[in-house]
Amino acid sequence: MNSQNSVAKQELVIEAGRTEQQYWKDLWRYRELFYFLAWRDILVRYKQTAIGIAWALIRPFLTMIVFTVVFGQLAKLPSQGAPYPILVFSAMLPWQFFANSLSECSNSLISNANLISKVYFPRLVVPTSAVVVSFVDFMISGIILLALMAWYNFVPSWRILTLPLFVSVAFAASMGAGLWFASLNVKYRDFRYIVPFIVQFGLYISPVGFSSTIVPEKWRFLYSLNPIVGVIDGFRWAIIGGESQLYLPGFVLSLVLVVLLLVTGIWYFRKTERTFADVI
Repeated sequence: MNSQNSVAKQELVIEAGRTEQQYWKDLWRYRELFYFLAWRDILVRYKQTAIGIAWALIRPFLTMIVFTVVFGQLAKLPSQGAPYPILVFSAMLPWQFFANSLSECSNSLISNANLISKVYFPRLVVPTSAVVVSFVDFMISGIILLALMAWYNFVPSWRILTLPLFVSVAFAASMGAGLWFASLNVKYRDFRYIVPFIVQFGLYISPVGFSSTIVPEKWRFLYSLNPIVGVIDGFRWAIIGGESQLYLPGFVLSLVLVVLLLVTGIWYFRKTERTFADVI
C-alpha cells in the first residue's frame, strides 16, 4: 500500500530547453564509468608486452636521440642556450601527448561500439577517458626530461611554475581535435587512415626537432596557424627559460585556435552524438 502511494506521488517534469543542462549533469552522474574506462585502457595498454610500460619511455627517448643527431649534430641548428636533447624533449612531451590523444580518441568510439549500441550514457565519457590515458603516458615520459636535466645539471628558472598553464592548453588542443576525429570516424571510416598520416606529417611540420626561431620572422605568424606551435613554444619557454622567448602574437593566435578547436569539437560531437548508436 505504501509503495503504491509513493509511486502515485512521483512526478515526472519535462521542461523544454533543459536537455543541455541535463547532459552535463549526466556526465557527473556517470563519472564511475569514466574512471572504469580510463583504468581499463591503462591496464590493457601494455598488456602482454615484454617490457610493459617502459614503451612509454622508449619511443620518445629514441625519437629524441634521432632528432638530436640530425638537427643538433649534423644540421647544427640553434638550441636556445640549452642542451639540444632538452630542447627536443621539451617539445616531444606535448607533441607525444597530442599525437597519442588524437590516435586514441579517433578510434575510441569504434572500439567501444558494443557498449555504445546497447546502453545509454553520455558518449563524451569515451573520448575523454582516451585523452586521460594518453596523459598518463605524458606524465611517465616526463621522467626522461627530469633525467636529462639531472644529466646536464640543468636547473629550470621560475618559468617552470607556469608549465601547468601550457599543459592545460595542450589538453584542450588534444580534446578538441580528438572530439572532431572521433565523431567523423564513426560516419566516415576513412579517418582511421587519415589520422596516422596527420600524426606523421604533423611531427615534421611542427617545431619538435628544431626551434621555431629558425622560421623567418615574416612567416612566424603564419606558421602559428598550426595550434601545436604555440603549445610547443610555451613548453620550451617554461622549461628552458633563459634565451627562450615566447613569440607573443603567434602564441595568442595558437591559443585562440585551440579554444576554437575545443568549442567546435564539443559542438560537433554533441550534434552527431545521438546518431552514433545507429551508425556505428
